[in-house]
Amino acid sequence: MPPPGSPTGIEAVFLANRDKLVRFLVVRGAGDTAEDLIHDLWIKVSGRMDGPIGNPVAYLFRAADLLMIDRYRARRQAERRDHAWSEGQGDADPSADRVIAARQEAEQVAAALDGLGTRTAAVFRRARIDRVPQRQIAAELGVSVSTVESDLRMAARVLADLKERMR
Repeated sequence: MPPPGSPTGIEAVFLANRDKLVRFLVVRGAGDTAEDLIHDLWIKVSGRMDGPIGNPVAYLFRAADLLMIDRYRARRQAERRDHAWSEGQGDADPSADRVIAARQEAEQVAAALDGLGTRTAAVFRRARIDRVPQRQIAAELGVSVSTVESDLRMAARVLADLKERMR
């Protein structure tokens, strides 16, 4: 029995896996904001009162991933809004230059994925675009879940490098 006042349940799991969660967010591209995201995750889980969680570690990693995605989307939306405001365009249609640049970026991403091999590209597209669970992807391709995870890490690393080069 833990001492009175010590964390239990999801809070204890969070504290035991905090360093792993930070590393996970850094690898996923959070960079310097990983600690902020971990703080946001702590606030989210420390007030959670709705019952037991079947797999608390998986829950924490998924929640951390979703927080990072939400922050990224909010930042991108703010950048677009600021850019549109500074150009005085408001909600106008995107310019031809921006459309061309977006297509070129999409082509670079597709080329980077294709350069990883057909299986790794397929795994990435099924997991990140089609939102298919990793177990289902593994079954479809006849590989282990750890192979799917490895392919996703490799694709994430290549796309993070591409993103840095595009800046």
